[in-house]
Parts: sequence; structure tokens; C-alpha cells
Amino acid sequence: MSPATATAAPSSWRGRSRTLERVQELHDAPLAPLTTFRLGGPATRLLTATTDAEVIDAVREADATGTPLLIIGGGSNLVIGDKGFAGTALRIATKGFELDGTKLELAAGEVWTDAVERTVAAGLAGVECLAGIPGSAGATPIQNVGAYGQEVSSTITEVIAYDRATGETVAIPNAECAFSYRHSRFKAEPDRYVVLRVRFELEDAGGLSAPLKYPETARTLGVEAGERVSAAVARETVLKLRGGKGMVLDPEDHDTWSAGSFFTNPILDDEQFAAFHARVVERLGPDAKAPAFPAGEGRTKTSAAWLIDKAGFTKGYGTGPARISTKHTLALTNCGEATTEDLLALAREVVAGVRDAFGVTLVNEPVTVGVQL
Repeated sequence: MSPATATAAPSSWRGRSRTLERVQELHDAPLAPLTTFRLGGPATRLLTATTDAEVIDAVREADATGTPLLIIGGGSNLVIGDKGFAGTALRIATKGFELDGTKLELAAGEVWTDAVERTVAAGLAGVECLAGIPGSAGATPIQNVGAYGQEVSSTITEVIAYDRATGETVAIPNAECAFSYRHSRFKAEPDRYVVLRVRFELEDAGGLSAPLKYPETARTLGVEAGERVSAAVARETVLKLRGGKGMVLDPEDHDTWSAGSFFTNPILDDEQFAAFHARVVERLGPDAKAPAFPAGEGRTKTSAAWLIDKAGFTKGYGTGPARISTKHTLALTNCGEATTEDLLALAREVVAGVRDAFGVTLVNEPVTVGVQL
């Protein structure tokens, strides 16, 4: 997540746009330091934008010249190929935290976990259980980031984005964001929208959390699901839970050199779930039951972590430089000397093993650049 800092070259944009005169520009720039995996080759050119105007100008220039463009925020959901990116990588490093009562506006480049801490300190509820999630605020609506019973879609009111199709800045209300599990309009059209700012409506609950929805959180706190606790306590509890699973970034701990959950939890229709259950019974015995959670009419969500573990890929699996985390089966990690191809080889092995065992195909959560799973 740390920006590349070596040998900043003078901007070659002089004369094109005043807003880009101070944009940092690097050539043949390493991208691995900008990702939580610490993997990937260089970009032909790397720009770092610190204002919305700089972001828009850089995107417009790339579109006008037909230059491939890669948008980078916190780099926590990104897998870049070993050959890197032949084009312009644009790192969004904008800042802005504006709180007006319960209304919050975040610039896309704000560090998400820091923003969560500040809202809790202000006595507001709604995102406290999303503490410790790495990455930038601008990425949260794209993935509809969620954890421990909360999703950003429940508090986002609108997303301010640059629409590359129309060349305009637009405000997209929540109802038009097409939010669903780990998905959104922005993820469905990845080459159209560049998120600039995200607006939220939080809750003033007198320092209490939103009602706890996630059983593990409630159980850890010794309360029933649906109850409220101190928002600060909820945040700290989630951080401890995430830390115990290697899901809080630590530069000294290679078990956290990951993208968090590498696979999404599968959602199956009734026919698929029946076939899946039959495979579970066949493999694990007549009393075996896979995790099952309602996911809408005729749809059931199951656990990717459970599938991976029961297919034989336990914590710490692997002997190479890319391995499954020793703390959580959903996290694939770079042990320090891995390449992107090492990581993808492990991911493909896990996908094939789960499919062979249970007939379910896992879908990767991180975005891949220059490679395919």
C-alpha cells in the first residue's frame, strides 16, 4: 500500500493541462509496492493524482490517446501479472474526510480503515464492523465491501464518479448502484466509472454500534445477535477477530501479504444446492452439513472457507513461495519471494480441488490485471 517513491521524474504533461503540472510521474514504475500482495511487474508509466481534477484529467488524456489505463487505490484487491501493465497506471491519492452530523463524504483516496476509526470516534454507527479492511474508500462501493454483518451498501447514499462514456462527473444514488453481494454497477462496468467520492448516511446512536448481525461478533462480545454495544468496542472486537485470521495488514507478517478473502462465498440456486449437498454427503458422510445461509428466494450461500478446508486445503497448505494462510483458508499469501504466477498456480489448484470434491466452482474476489485465473 505504500506509494512508489524512487526517482520521481519531472512531469511530461507540461502544456497539456495546468492541473497535471504537479502530478508525480514515474516511468517503468514498480507496481508491486502498491499492492498488498507485493506482487506484479512494472507499469509503463505511473501517475499519482491528489485531486479530483488531476484524476479526471489523467483519465481523459488516456481515453483521448487510446492509452490502456489501470486505476489503483489501496491495492488490496489487485493481482497484477509478472509482466506488469503496458500503459498508464493512475494511483488515486486524493484526501478528504467531511463530516456533517451523520452525513459523511470521503475522497476516493482516503484510507478506509482510518475513516472507520474516525467515524467511531465521532460517536457514529454503521461501518464499525468494517474496521481493518485494507484499501481505499473509493474501492468500497465497487466491491460492496462487507464483513461481520455489515456492507457499505447499507450506508452509502450516493457515489460521485467520472463517467468515461459521457465525459461528465455524475452523482449516482444508492438505488442506481445495483448493489448485491460483493458486486455493484461499478464492478459490472469496470471501464466506465472512476469513483471520486463516496457519501454515507451514518447513525447517531449515542456511541452505540448498529445492531450486531454477525453471530461470531455477538458471541465474542457475550450478547445476542441484534443487540447493540459500544461502537468502539465493536470496532476493537472486529479488529481482534480479523487479526486472529491474518486479515489485518502487518508488513512484518507474511501471513497478511494477501488480498484478504481470495474467493467469494458461492451462491447456489435450489438445484445447484441439492447437487452440492449430495456431494457433501457422499464425501463426508450422511450426517455432514455444509454451511447454508439464505441469499434470496431460491438461493443459498455457502462458505468458501469451508469448501476449501473440506477439499483438503487446510491452513498453511503449500510448500512453495505462495501458500494458504496459516490463520485462514480463504487467504492466499505471498511468503516473501513469490511471483504472481506462483500465486495463481496455487489459486488454480484450490479451484480445481474444490470443483472435483463438491462440484462448486469458486470465483476469485481480487481483480486480475494481465493474467487470468
